[in-house]
Amino acid sequence: MSYDDNNIFAKILRKEIPADVVHEDEHCLAFRDIQPQAPTHVLVIPKQPIAKLADATPEDRQVLGHLMWAAGEIARKEGIAEDGFRIAINNGGRANQTVFHLHVHVMGGRDFTWPPG
Repeated sequence: MSYDDNNIFAKILRKEIPADVVHEDEHCLAFRDIQPQAPTHVLVIPKQPIAKLADATPEDRQVLGHLMWAAGEIARKEGIAEDGFRIAINNGGRANQTVFHLHVHVMGGRDFTWPPG
């Protein structure tokens, strides 16, 4: 799938749409989900355009690792790291990806079940 630079997350990155930002650095932006599925629900997105995880290339390895680091950092800052948190990446329509800009869900503050979905 080709990347659509008019998706809502691209617009948030360009500051065309406001977001409740909790973290930003040179590689990523993290903000609160507007339809939270847990008391803490933050989305971490790369600043570079990647539509979905399966579209990542070997050159994207550094930013993918950075997204995981950022997810842990956000969990610590939000106070959910010790009790437990879940990260999720939906890849494609069958996995319920609705915005085709790679994003990591960081969720915590409640008990989760297994298997998800």
